[in-house]
Amino acid sequence: MTSIQPIEPSTTLIPEKNATKTAVVTVLTTIFVIAAPFIIGATGGNYWVRVLDFAMLYVMLALGLNVVVGFAGLLDLGYIAFYAVGAYTAALLSSPHLSTQFAWISHLAPGGLHVSIWLIAPLAMALAAGAGVLLGAPTLRLRGDYLAIVTLGFGEIVRIFMNNMDRPLNITNGPQGITGVEPVKVFGFNFAQAHTIFGFQLTSVYIYYYLFVLCALLVIWTCTRLQHSRIGRAWAAIREDEIAAKAMGINTRNVKLLAFAMGASFGGLSGAMFGSFQGFVSPESFTFWESVVVLACVVLGGMGHIPGVILGAMLLAVFPEFLRSTMGPLQNAIFGHQIVDTEVIRQLLYGLAMVIIMLYRSEGLWPAPKHEDKIAKLAKRASKKPVRA
Repeated sequence: MTSIQPIEPSTTLIPEKNATKTAVVTVLTTIFVIAAPFIIGATGGNYWVRVLDFAMLYVMLALGLNVVVGFAGLLDLGYIAFYAVGAYTAALLSSPHLSTQFAWISHLAPGGLHVSIWLIAPLAMALAAGAGVLLGAPTLRLRGDYLAIVTLGFGEIVRIFMNNMDRPLNITNGPQGITGVEPVKVFGFNFAQAHTIFGFQLTSVYIYYYLFVLCALLVIWTCTRLQHSRIGRAWAAIREDEIAAKAMGINTRNVKLLAFAMGASFGGLSGAMFGSFQGFVSPESFTFWESVVVLACVVLGGMGHIPGVILGAMLLAVFPEFLRSTMGPLQNAIFGHQIVDTEVIRQLLYGLAMVIIMLYRSEGLWPAPKHEDKIAKLAKRASKKPVRA
């Protein structure tokens, strides 16, 4: 009678974590993230540091949309509406606009509302999540193109609503937008002013960059926890086959609503940061094109893969600005004058790059590793190690 031999843990299909490699990658990434604005600022000035700030905002937006599109498989073309909800929440609660329009608010706050960012950010996330539920509730039975059309309409409705809420009561100031939005202040530390920190003179674009990095890290941590939780597995099941997921006992209604709410809340946080950073909010910042760009970040990087989405957001935030700044001087150097408008060339090359990438990297620049590929890789690794008799 043969006895059953124990299998070494190293030969099982359980991924082995290399602690040293993880620590080295973490340290190098941390150094790069901290030093990035100084390197870019030294070569391109504050303008490119400001581009980096917007790249962080796009990272938060793309990660939020990735929850809906990448994790749950629900196509959303109106995601920028939640960005608008967060931005207008910050604008209304930290500017003198409401005090100048309503006497009772002026009586309570003569100098204008100056709500702390500690209250604005959670409230913006809550309101955006509520808007996400309002969007998701009527669309639970829709998928694919039909869901895309409905969400597209929702995004445009929110933008038009903000554009026309200047009468009969002037709430959003219509197309003129809201000015005088108060910058972020934490314990008296004003992010809109220059400060000397550890001997370095940092302007507002540098300080906001580190604030946005902290917010992005919070969103990344939350998305990672969600992806590997029971909720994340339920989203993946709905993405692959909603009927099978329902047959397995998953409450698809609540899980899909949760996807809309969680994704929208990250958009609300990004919008609140955007409003405080810009100091000005108007409907022109929340057009359909912005929703397309955020969706392109997710598709380009790799749907459902958090590092890929971050890469896509960074590229699509920086690459258009790079083309904008180089196409004009390049034409002058070659032809002596500009033949084609810089904006036209920028859009042409931007679209051409997207087409080429989708042709040769249809799953994105950094797609999520497939389950069968993981199993094959681990099995190959295990086969190289001898099993003790």
